[in-house]
Amino acid sequence: MSKPRVAVVFGGRSSEHSISCISAGSVIAALDPEKYDVVPVGIAPDGRWVLESAEPGHLALGPGGELPSVTGDREISLTPGQGLVVTEPGDVPTVLGEVDVVFPVMHGPWGQDGTLQGLLEMSGVRYVGAGVLSSAVGTDKHFMKQLFLAAGLPVLPYVLVRQRQWEHDPAAIREAVEALDYPVFVKPARAGSSFGITRVDSADALDAAIEEARRFDPKVLVETAAVNAREVEIGVLQGLDGGEPETSELAEIKVGAEHAFYDFEAKYLEESFQIPASLNEDVADTVRELAVRAFEALDVEGLARVDFFVLKDGRVVVNEVETMPGFTATSMFPLLWQASGLTYPELVERLVRLASERSTGLR
Repeated sequence: MSKPRVAVVFGGRSSEHSISCISAGSVIAALDPEKYDVVPVGIAPDGRWVLESAEPGHLALGPGGELPSVTGDREISLTPGQGLVVTEPGDVPTVLGEVDVVFPVMHGPWGQDGTLQGLLEMSGVRYVGAGVLSSAVGTDKHFMKQLFLAAGLPVLPYVLVRQRQWEHDPAAIREAVEALDYPVFVKPARAGSSFGITRVDSADALDAAIEEARRFDPKVLVETAAVNAREVEIGVLQGLDGGEPETSELAEIKVGAEHAFYDFEAKYLEESFQIPASLNEDVADTVRELAVRAFEALDVEGLARVDFFVLKDGRVVVNEVETMPGFTATSMFPLLWQASGLTYPELVERLVRLASERSTGLR
């Protein structure tokens, strides 16, 4: 019998291209070649799909912090009825065959936001992770908060900055932010890995922070800062055989004084967290309950990391849900499950199993 074919798709056009590559390298290394036929499919920054090397080493973070990128030149397509097809200049296209599961290790727009998921749905291909709508909502912090509020989940107050409003009536935006009270965090609505985020302590720094966020997304959120709050994260996995979602150990973010917040450097280049988090059991139980409610409010499949703030008065508020969190062997999500007794290879295998068992089409 032939082995299941798993296409690991990574890279993409978003600002998180390199983080996606690093995550994919870890996933490829974890998939047992004795059990799976692994096909690495890179999406270049210009949008081309290419067949990448099956050797994951070139996707790792360099010794000096150099970020990897998709570099393959053998273009590839996903064709209904044929599966993966490789095209090289002057050659007859090579058909690699049907794909059993796609593992889209994609972060940010044009991959994590429902666009790739829609293509896979149209092609009738099973894939790991959230579907079209939950991927789209999970990538857009504005609509995510709207859905959380509709589900009765606690979130921090915020102001939405649309491109038209900022360009035609910036004074109204400044006034609305003033009502939040400073400090605030200004962030792109549809970017991750802490790109474009600025802590703003006074009104005179607001405009520059909004312009910085707009470099990554014309849609921006300005959110009340959770001053002196504890930042907590937890992993959620879809239950097996139709069971309830499962939650992992909890982690607490521990950012050094040299960082204004949990920025890119603290997130990827330093160990800035504690597992398990030292929370009292009542607060930990609240986090677990809210994590499952957030997972189900977005109708997520497969996996998610849910991030929280524990405020000074003990209240717990939902920050965001990541439907495809960082997936390197040292990323938060795999480490949370490792601390819960599920190794990285076991975690990857479980996600492939969940994807292979679900139906195509409407669910």
